[in-house]
Amino acid sequence: MSKHIRTQTSDGVMLLRLDRPQKRNAIDRAMYGAMLDALDTAGRDPGIRAVVIAGAPGAFSAGNDLRDFVSFGEGGAMDEVHRFLLALIAFDKPLLAAVDGLAVGIGTTMLMHCDLAYATPRSTFRTPFVDLALVPEAASSLLAPRLMGHQRAFALLALGETFDAETARAANLVYAVTPDAEADAVAAAKKLAAKPPEALRLSRSLLRGDRTEIEARIRLEIEHFSARLRSDEARSAFAAFFSRS
Repeated sequence: MSKHIRTQTSDGVMLLRLDRPQKRNAIDRAMYGAMLDALDTAGRDPGIRAVVIAGAPGAFSAGNDLRDFVSFGEGGAMDEVHRFLLALIAFDKPLLAAVDGLAVGIGTTMLMHCDLAYATPRSTFRTPFVDLALVPEAASSLLAPRLMGHQRAFALLALGETFDAETARAANLVYAVTPDAEADAVAAAKKLAAKPPEALRLSRSLLRGDRTEIEARIRLEIEHFSARLRSDEARSAFAAFFSRS
């Protein structure tokens, strides 16, 4: 378990909050494990009909904890990350997100697995994978071109451009830009929770389609990602990052 993941449930909605504000909600291995447990609980509990993922004011997530990445590069396994990503695509209830402020790396790519994502006007989205000598993850190399077209996806995932909230909305990364993203996400989740659950489950499954290709892409990305973490390029990039921090 992790003290940096908190959950609360009301009116059929689980609010899953990343709560590590001192690190801008950078996600470490324990947090991945706790989020995995939360999704498992939500999936098994018939009283929970939707989940909203939220962060702290000003920081949805700064992405993966880079010190964990260093340990992966030294031979550690990425099991928690891999299992969390597979759990995201296997989750069969509505999944929403509320973004306020910073959304970096997995903080951006996990939104591609959400049915609805809301963002405040001050939110920004960035995926500095290539800058760290890595590759995209969370099946974003497959999903982003489908959501936003090749050029926008390339700008986000390869060029490393920062998207502001309106650019993210235009790119279909978020559904709406609103002053209180969390309140609106929770309100939408409660509307969904009040609907006939089996009809909603089947409708969502039809809309999302076969997940086999997404699972295969996640595994391929993890394979490349793990190899890149052990590369000289990545070691140099991480050394430069930590020297600046």
